[in-house]
Amino acid sequence: MAFDYKKEYKEFYMPKGTPSIVTVPKMNYIAVRGSGNPNDADGEYKQAIGLLYGIAFTIKMSKKEDHRIDGYFDYVVPPLEGFWWQDGVSGIDYARKEDFKWISVIRLPDFVTREDFDWAVRKATAKKKQDFSKVEFFPYEEGLCVQCMHIGAYDDEPATVDAMHRFMEEQGYTLDITNRRMHHEIYLSDARKVAPEKLKTVIRHPIKRA
Repeated sequence: MAFDYKKEYKEFYMPKGTPSIVTVPKMNYIAVRGSGNPNDADGEYKQAIGLLYGIAFTIKMSKKEDHRIDGYFDYVVPPLEGFWWQDGVSGIDYARKEDFKWISVIRLPDFVTREDFDWAVRKATAKKKQDFSKVEFFPYEEGLCVQCMHIGAYDDEPATVDAMHRFMEEQGYTLDITNRRMHHEIYLSDARKVAPEKLKTVIRHPIKRA
């Protein structure tokens, strides 16, 4: 059976529908930065997703290439995630999607080094005849956070966020969104195939002791 990060690390990928506190360790990601409305059919976001998966599957299928990754084991590509913010806005204004700035990411297995990543970028560029120069190796330690599973449309997230913030304050924490710590979403559903009311999204916000 291929290693599935969602099942092996349920505390990070499968939280309950009620808020909880979690400490997220350092992880390495494939990342693409951009801006604009993620719903635009030909926008930066759609292009970024294609770049991310191009590298993710090149690394996953490296077992069939000449490049051998030390410590490689078969795994399920982890879910798409995104860090989101808007300049001058504390939190997220869902009515101003055109003002979004984001870092879209997919987690890398720990055995993937920066050298392995660089190989994958070169390999994907040559094989797909596509420019992958926007893709970066992104180490990130999220630290102390409040999180919750949101079931429903993305535009209905504010109700879940409000519940997270109330819980956080009751537990003696305060929100700690900065230019380094951002609104974070993990997408467990394919929005192209799942009805909006059934979408599963992990929402995570950085916090600190009040």
